[in-house]
Amino acid sequence: MERENCVYTSCYCEENVWKLCEAVRTERTAPLEECCVVFISNENRMVPLWKQKSGRGDQPVLWDYHVVLLQVRLHSSSLVYDLDSELPFPCSLELYAAQALRSDRGIKPAYHRKLRVVPADSFLLNFASDRSHMKNSDGSWRMPPPPYPAIRTTECQMNLEDFISMSPAVGWGRVFSLGHFLQRHLGDSSSSSAAAASSSS
Repeated sequence: MERENCVYTSCYCEENVWKLCEAVRTERTAPLEECCVVFISNENRMVPLWKQKSGRGDQPVLWDYHVVLLQVRLHSSSLVYDLDSELPFPCSLELYAAQALRSDRGIKPAYHRKLRVVPADSFLLNFASDRSHMKNSDGSWRMPPPPYPAIRTTECQMNLEDFISMSPAVGWGRVFSLGHFLQRHLGDSSSSSAAAASSSS
């Protein structure tokens, strides 16, 4: 899937990824069962990511949360689809870990990343957002909303907080520390290789 063919609205990463999952399901560009949605955040809603389009030079962007699509392939590298990244689209998880996630070592604990990993089919079925988080107190938009109707389910109009939350007791999917996530998907040497690659980049 080409980046230019994806539905994209700046500052609505959760909806961009929902639309990406929808396209995967409809166009069958990849097996949907290989795809997971990854929410990156923490209890403080302050997570640094590098190689973002809105960044300057090698400085990280500090997001309250960010959302990407992860395709876990059995016999080849896993792929990350991040529509806000300067890195290739899609990008191997190895490269994304080294260049965009890097390591929590050397970062203050308040900025340590956690990741909620949700199967794509579950995300499509359960996610809902009325976009109220993007409105000011006077009702004006902080950033222009997507042109299509808000995403909702028959039961719910807004549950974005349950996906951003890094409490394992709420929401869908599983919550990992950054180190545990990288170890799970890249193996034992993932954290050290990511740190080494980021320090040499």
